[in-house]
Amino acid sequence: MRTLYVTEFISLDGVVEAPGGEEGYRHTGWTFDIDEDPTMYEFKGEELFGTETLLLGRATYEGFAAAWPEREGDFADKFNTMDKVVVSTSLQDPAWSGTTVVRDLDGVGALKEGDGGPFQVAGSPTLAQSLHRAGLVDRWNLMVFPVVLGSGKRLFPTDAEDKQKLTLRESRSYTNGVQLNVFDVVR
Repeated sequence: MRTLYVTEFISLDGVVEAPGGEEGYRHTGWTFDIDEDPTMYEFKGEELFGTETLLLGRATYEGFAAAWPEREGDFADKFNTMDKVVVSTSLQDPAWSGTTVVRDLDGVGALKEGDGGPFQVAGSPTLAQSLHRAGLVDRWNLMVFPVVLGSGKRLFPTDAEDKQKLTLRESRSYTNGVQLNVFDVVR
C-alpha cells in the first residue's frame, strides 16, 4: 500500500486559501508577508524528492500546469517529470506530461492500494478535505505560518463526524516563526 500525505501552508487559524498569490482571495499571497527563512525550503525539497506521485484537485492542477512547465531547476524538473494524478469529474485531455485523471475517490483508493512510492497532495484543499473524510490520508505535513487571517478556506472541515487522532512525527521551527509539524494519522 502506498502512503498518501497532504502538505499545506496554513495560517494559525487554519486557513489554506491562496498562500502563493492565487486570485480571488482578499489576503492572497499571505505567505509572502512573512520574512523568508531559506532553511524552511529544505524540508520542501526532502518532501518533494521523496515523492513518486503528485495528487491534485483540478483547480490546483491547472495552476501548477500553467506555471511549472515553463520553469527551470531541480524543483521544476521533478514536478515536470513525476507522475501526476488529478481527481476531477470535468478535466479532459490534460496537457501536462505524465498526467492521469481519476474521476472519484474510489479511483484514488485503488491507486493507493497498488505498488509504488508516496503520493503528495499539494494545496488542493477541497480534495484534501474529501480525502480526510474518506480516511485516505496517512500523514499531514503542515507549515504553520504566524498569521491569523480571519477568513478563507480552512483545511479541516467543520462538520466532521468523528475526531481523528494524530501522532507528531517531526517538528521544526524556523527563525521567521514558521513551524513545521508532521503528523501521522492514528488508525
